Amino acid sequence: MLRKSYQFWVQHINPHITTLIVTIGVVGLASCLSIVFILAWLFEEVLEKEAFGFDTAFMYWLHGYANPSLDAVMLTITKLANPSVVVVIVAVTLGILWWQHHRSEAKIFAIACLGALILNSGMKLVFAKPRPHIFPSLISETSFSFPSGHALGSFVMYGFLAYLLSARFPKFSKFIYTLAVITIAAIGLSRIYIGVHWPTDIIAGYGVGYIWLMLCITMLKLQTRQV
Repeated sequence: MLRKSYQFWVQHINPHITTLIVTIGVVGLASCLSIVFILAWLFEEVLEKEAFGFDTAFMYWLHGYANPSLDAVMLTITKLANPSVVVVIVAVTLGILWWQHHRSEAKIFAIACLGALILNSGMKLVFAKPRPHIFPSLISETSFSFPSGHALGSFVMYGFLAYLLSARFPKFSKFIYTLAVITIAAIGLSRIYIGVHWPTDIIAGYGVGYIWLMLCITMLKLQTRQV
């Protein structure tokens, strides 16, 4: 029995694990596992309707810096992940990729964005966490709070775009990834500032977005290797 199990592992399981590790990298795999652990803890607490003390404390601290000028800046930043803007960016990107015959990239990018939308919508319905109401928000949101769709969507879309651009222009990869990180972080912070998300909503959105982005990039790497 043990011998058969060992043979099955060597012939069927181990090659796939080895390929996965080579493709995603040890650091990437370790970071994914760590984030999964953190997300599992967050999900359990949210399902049990537990409150996070630092959520309220951080929102009050950030709100202490509120002023009309910063309000305008944050409202502009948050629009970078609004559906109207995202649809345009996705459509233009898909058009360019398809026109330049990068069909694999176009397909995986479409899957990544569509998957992010499905994940966000489904998880909001599962957790049904209400929006924060500790101070008047700058905009009105009617959907549930957890996780943040802006955080999840921006991480996947801008993260994938950064990966594609870095592969095309490797000399500018550091600048591209830095710009993507700043943009994604600013969008998440803007959602807390304007009062429509708890910090844990943003953390969960980033976590789910990271896992999904890594899966999609891994799919793209495996597909391009086979071509």
